[in-house]
Amino acid sequence: MMQDTDRFAVDLPWGATLRPDGRGTRFRLWAPSVAELWLEAEGLAPLPMQPEGEGWFAVEAPCGAGTQYRFRLAPDLAVPDPASRRQAGDVHDPSVVVDPRSYAWRHAAWRGRPWHEAVVYELHAGLLGGFAGVARELPRLQELGVTAVELMPIADFPGPRNWGYDGVLPYAPDAAYGTPDELKALIDAAHGLGLMVFLDVVYNHFGPDGAYLHVLAKPFFDPARPTPWGPAIDMRRPEVAGFFEANALYWLNEYRFDGLRFDAVHAIAERSWLRRLAARIRAEIEPGRHVHLILENEANTAGLLRAAPADPGFDAQWNDDGHNALHVILTGEREGYYARYAEDAARKLATVLAEGFWRQGQTEGGEALHGEKCGHLPPTAFLVFLQNHDQIGNRAFGERLAALADPDALRAATALLLLGPQIPLLFMGEEWAAASPFLFFTSFPDPDLAKAVREGRRREFARFSAFADPRRRAEIPDPNAEETFLRSRPDPAEAAQAPHAETLALYRRLLALRHAEIVPRLPGARAIAAQALSDAAVLARWRLGDGTVLAIACNLGGEPAAARCRGRVLFESVPHAAAALAGGTLPRAAAVVLLEDEAG
Repeated sequence: MMQDTDRFAVDLPWGATLRPDGRGTRFRLWAPSVAELWLEAEGLAPLPMQPEGEGWFAVEAPCGAGTQYRFRLAPDLAVPDPASRRQAGDVHDPSVVVDPRSYAWRHAAWRGRPWHEAVVYELHAGLLGGFAGVARELPRLQELGVTAVELMPIADFPGPRNWGYDGVLPYAPDAAYGTPDELKALIDAAHGLGLMVFLDVVYNHFGPDGAYLHVLAKPFFDPARPTPWGPAIDMRRPEVAGFFEANALYWLNEYRFDGLRFDAVHAIAERSWLRRLAARIRAEIEPGRHVHLILENEANTAGLLRAAPADPGFDAQWNDDGHNALHVILTGEREGYYARYAEDAARKLATVLAEGFWRQGQTEGGEALHGEKCGHLPPTAFLVFLQNHDQIGNRAFGERLAALADPDALRAATALLLLGPQIPLLFMGEEWAAASPFLFFTSFPDPDLAKAVREGRRREFARFSAFADPRRRAEIPDPNAEETFLRSRPDPAEAAQAPHAETLALYRRLLALRHAEIVPRLPGARAIAAQALSDAAVLARWRLGDGTVLAIACNLGGEPAAARCRGRVLFESVPHAAAALAGGTLPRAAAVVLLEDEAG
């Protein structure tokens, strides 16, 4: 990495690298599946690229920042750069040479924040008006009590609208959201407000339209290992592993992201590569920076997570077990992946609170579950949430939890989320119970692909009882329709109106309590025990770093539960709940959060 005090640039092994004097650009590409390559750069005659051996091609051209270029494979095929830093248009259009030093950082000395301070807010940049629109939201999020903004994937995808998981150019921020400098300005503004910014990256597959690596570098993929998206990406190849390792360091060093969330790593077969990736990032980040690495991993591989700050692994994992158990109790839904949590949901939730995962490799009801023992990990190794993009958007009509759950029970669950020692994650609009849905949306230009996605999504829901009737399935919104995207846009003006204002006030109050009472005590926190009080209630205790015991009694059901707990009350979700708990009863749909002394 090159740094000129307030300017940052990463010298990539792939793609277009501008010379420091700006008078020329080096182009380099791994394309083992082609015999010859030409660089077609704006204003220049085609230049033959020189083979360097083992599938690498390179050439230097007298062109500078802003030059549009492609790589020509054949008379009828010229493709964008797989490591494009910017596209002139969409994924099939020319790439653009970028000068990473063109942006002067105002907060170049920012070093991030410790992980235990994280309150993560997941958002979709497109729904908020692109990078500039997200930047306008930052003061509101800081006031709310958020400390980290997590962007859903921004890698260039086909069309102007997408969740981001169909990206095909991992180094290029999608042009629909803004320019590279506008993304840097967003991150810079966040740092000026004391906010971290995380990026969701997808290293397990490419989208279905525009992934020219399938032509340039067939060994990039392993046809012997199929995935839902096609042949698996072959991380055993050093060129392939290096492509993604460089990408992670590029976002962290050149764009100054404070962390990365790695999507669905259970779909990456080489677990050893994940360990090497984390170790390389830890080794190559400048000393003194707080950089955080987060997993989504259905396999619950506890060995990838850091048991102590000195460990080279990942900081935390999204805790689907916690969400699923809470969702079953709050809504009564039992189909799909909720079926596994339908029985003894409170017991499973108690395991999550005490140990981290519920699925730890045990056998449950005759089923062998994925996972590894995780009770040795600190609570901060797990991100908990009531909602996220998947859990809302994978519903047929994208309903948010406020439309599905009892308001008092949801208030109690929110207290558990925001005052527990695991790291909380919120989804955009959750803090005021936004009325808008969050739907699955795309904008594939290819009409055949758009039709296949629309029909495939409706088929997915055929196994659910509510969609047994084909007429009901036909009502599921078309992902490719612009209206589907527009309906998913939350309206912050709602937050000033009842009942949304009350929900917003709750989130502000709870997050203020978290920062004042919980966060300073989190280093060194460990679970003591958690137990199910009924089929919808739990009581959990953790010994915090200063010896104080945090106790949370949470009843999401319609009947009182027997429990007794006393201490300094931080929060009660309904009046007199703490007094009732001290007397031996936890009221229905109520949560009490308190601090006991060391002897408690």
